[in-house]
Amino acid sequence: MENKYPEGSIVYAKVNPGLKLAVRRYARRIYYCTNLEHPLAKELVYYERELMDGHTAVGN
Repeated sequence: MENKYPEGSIVYAKVNPGLKLAVRRYARRIYYCTNLEHPLAKELVYYERELMDGHTAVGN
């Protein structure tokens, strides 16, 4: 199974669509994302079903 969002993609979490994320790495069906507003903060991890692209995000 291929990942839907390649490294470097800009995505949004479904639970917080105002949070802009960049996919840093994809491994074992988990996306490791960087918060673009606070790049030095802890990285966030999501499954593909928990993310959406910019076209799907409401208000972006």
